[in-house]
Amino acid sequence: MWNFMIAQLRGILTILLFILDTFLVTIPFYTVALFKWIIPVRSWRIFCSWLLHRIADVWLYFLNLPQSMTSKTRWVIKGMESLNLTKSCLLMVNHQSWVDIMVLVRLFFWKIPDFKFFVKKELLWLPIVGQAFWAVDFPIVKRYSKSLLHKKPYLKGRDLEITRKACEKFKNMPVSIFNFVEGTRFRVEKHMKQHSPFTHLLRPKAGGTALVLGAMGEKVHSILNVTIVYPKGVRNFWDYLCGKVGEIRIHVEQLPVTKDLLGDYFNDPQYREHLQVWLNNLWLEKDRRIDEMLQWESASV
Repeated sequence: MWNFMIAQLRGILTILLFILDTFLVTIPFYTVALFKWIIPVRSWRIFCSWLLHRIADVWLYFLNLPQSMTSKTRWVIKGMESLNLTKSCLLMVNHQSWVDIMVLVRLFFWKIPDFKFFVKKELLWLPIVGQAFWAVDFPIVKRYSKSLLHKKPYLKGRDLEITRKACEKFKNMPVSIFNFVEGTRFRVEKHMKQHSPFTHLLRPKAGGTALVLGAMGEKVHSILNVTIVYPKGVRNFWDYLCGKVGEIRIHVEQLPVTKDLLGDYFNDPQYREHLQVWLNNLWLEKDRRIDEMLQWESASV
């Protein structure tokens, strides 16, 4: 009972520190965002974007700090020793829990270029959050369903073109694009429903990867193949804040973006098949790696 109460207090303390951190950066962040919006001068907006990212860095730093102070989680990490990235990269990650996002932010903060997520256009209407997405230049995309494309075939490829234009602002700005390739968190029922050929993973979806590679092209210089394992079982976000995630094991592999990975996914069936085969092979190796990682000796890093 005493350990349970300590864990709950740890979680509450972490949440309070998160709220304080967010409150302190809100005023300077949205002040700069407002001036960025009302002065439509390109050089000014570039400067404001840089300043907003630095404010976001402060927020992320203090977001990670309470985790370091209150968490009892052991971290076992391999593959980060020789990591040296100053140019844009694509992170391809297996997805099991919302904890994955906290893990990635803590692991890669200040080690790779600014984090970016592709954001659906509909999310811009969310109060405060949508404006923050715009302010820090998250690429806004509009995606069309298969049924709509069937009815209006002239829209085919329009979403890719919109994404390409959204990424033009990254021409002189190195970024790190996060991509959960499976499209959703791993669940046993989803695994069974998909008849997944992998033991620990859902089937990878090539569309999202193709969208990033097609939009960014040669601007993406590296792929970071990140594998996350929770050897004592996947826990939820609250458990992580309470320090109940006993150990996290991570493997990072840096891969080059070769020319065969670039192409027109939506109009070139040979390239589409090639990319899916490449991704399936990558996921097959990731599945084997998870088996190996489960056998790693526990050690704090």
